[in-house]
Amino acid sequence: MTTTPHGTKPPRSRSRALVDVLRGALIGTAETVPGVSGGTVALVVGVYDTAITSAGHLISGVRRTVTDGLRGRGMERAALEFRAVHWRVIVPMLIGMVAALLLMARLMGGWVEDHPVQTSALFFGLVLASLWVPFSLSVRGSAEHGAEHGAEQGADGKGRWGLPEIAAAVVTAALAFIVVSLPPGDVDATPPVLLVAAALAVSGLVLPGLSGSFLLLTFGLYQSTLTAVNDRDLGYLGLFALGALVGLASIVKLLQWLLTRWHRMTLVVLTGLMAGSLRALWPWQDDDRNLLAPGEHVGTAAALAGLGVVVVVVALVSEHRMRTRASSAVESGTELRDAGRR
Repeated sequence: MTTTPHGTKPPRSRSRALVDVLRGALIGTAETVPGVSGGTVALVVGVYDTAITSAGHLISGVRRTVTDGLRGRGMERAALEFRAVHWRVIVPMLIGMVAALLLMARLMGGWVEDHPVQTSALFFGLVLASLWVPFSLSVRGSAEHGAEHGAEQGADGKGRWGLPEIAAAVVTAALAFIVVSLPPGDVDATPPVLLVAAALAVSGLVLPGLSGSFLLLTFGLYQSTLTAVNDRDLGYLGLFALGALVGLASIVKLLQWLLTRWHRMTLVVLTGLMAGSLRALWPWQDDDRNLLAPGEHVGTAAALAGLGVVVVVVALVSEHRMRTRASSAVESGTELRDAGRR
């Protein structure tokens, strides 16, 4: 954490907290749209690594609280995990997510039903442009790690994808394409089914390209889950939350480990996952998810897809500028601290 020349932590600006609330709201909104992953939006707005790492530390902290407490070892190890969570980012982001989920569940449900082609086209453009994020991170990250560890890079020094990366991305894309091609199901929302469906659907919150809402549609539980949110059905939502927590704990720890040990290949796989999932957002499909040739609203769909691309580009440029300003502020603070010491 950056400190001021007097050795104290600088206050987090209100504007930065509001930005994190907005980020959370965008992620929450994405989770209400079938075919769109909250993880994709988290990548675009620049909080994916922070969210996964913080969630991993939070889960470890809870686990150590229970296990160390039962064994009488105290709370020191749990406290270390809790302190590693980026609370000043995560708390505002969660506030935005919950607010957006409660508000947009009703609005999005109607919009998706009334304007399916336009909705899919908008988010098709958004996810298509978002492919640049994990791809560029994998390339940039490989160059940085290669410089540190002496790994071989491409001739241009930018860690270009080789045959293993291309193969991994293609295989992942093909598997994702098959999964999102499955026709919608129709199962009863019994407690065991709801627990399993929630555990699988929550993966859409953390895996870019894989939509939790789309998976719920595949199970036939999308509309019943939206109804439970709108009607505040606490019994249904309690079971769903329990299943989601179990699934989230499992996949977050796995992703945290993968991003730590296999950062480049994990980003390559996420790129393929997002590419294959684009099939779910093709605007013209029948009720069994068979792809159709472009039909009605072609002009509007093309315009909305272009708008989705523009939105992502603007978000990436804004995030880059914010990071540049933050980096400049850190450098200025360091220079002032060094000057004070002299």
